Amino acid sequence: MKQTISCPAPAKLNLFLHVVGRRPDGYHMLQTLFRFIDLHDMLHFSLREDGAVHRSNAIEGVAEDQDLCVRAARLLQDETGCKLGVDIAVEKRIPMGGGLGGGSSDAATTLIALNRLWQLNLSRERLMQLGLRLGADVPVFVFGENAFAEGVGEQLQAYPLPEAWYVVLFPPVHVPTVQIFTHPELTRDSVSITMRALSDLRLQEGRKLRNDLQSVVCKLYPEVARYIAWLGNFGQAVMTGSGACVFAEFESRSQAEAVIRQLPHNMRGVVAQGLVKHPLHDWMPK
Repeated sequence: MKQTISCPAPAKLNLFLHVVGRRPDGYHMLQTLFRFIDLHDMLHFSLREDGAVHRSNAIEGVAEDQDLCVRAARLLQDETGCKLGVDIAVEKRIPMGGGLGGGSSDAATTLIALNRLWQLNLSRERLMQLGLRLGADVPVFVFGENAFAEGVGEQLQAYPLPEAWYVVLFPPVHVPTVQIFTHPELTRDSVSITMRALSDLRLQEGRKLRNDLQSVVCKLYPEVARYIAWLGNFGQAVMTGSGACVFAEFESRSQAEAVIRQLPHNMRGVVAQGLVKHPLHDWMPK
């Protein structure tokens, strides 16, 4: 019988996202605060002895060779010379293209899980380096802690966050990241803040954390603006990543559930709990 392990791949929220500049190569310089939540995909990894890497189920709109899980597994093989393979089954629960980092999280979980299944014993730092080659959001999921991030999102500092609950809404649109980052009206000169200044800001009543991409997305996708307006009746509604999903933070599960019960029948959303750390945080070699 094949050895199989099953692992969660949690979603993330960008509690704020500022665009503070642009590099000569065109990549944008960001500052953001990543928070993991308990909405997650579930991945199943079955060991193969023949070196083949396959995804064992279809995912609409994602070809197997383009799947970040498959690419992560093959990158790990190439970098280590590992002769083992894997079958990967992906249960998608995180909406695709919504700014919740589902694809990046799946890739990170693949790196972490196969590091164990294939007994490679690579360090967290090494897996983060490999993750960056797959996408700018992959390293934070390998890092495994809520984090203040700079650069293109790969310069990470652990940032402890209090217990919180979130209402996360799923507008029925797919927002192409490239379209938003190349839009001429995107703000690219937000003032940088320090991690200490962020702590002071989060302690202030009526704080206004923002996402610099939100105004452009709302202009191009009125449905996102509609969801933000509805959720804004109950708290500060913020878009995550480059969209389209939006969220509001609450101190208790009961507060969040009271909001989701009022969700119009033509809107989709969930209540999610903020996590202290990634569920696989302690899977790294000591």
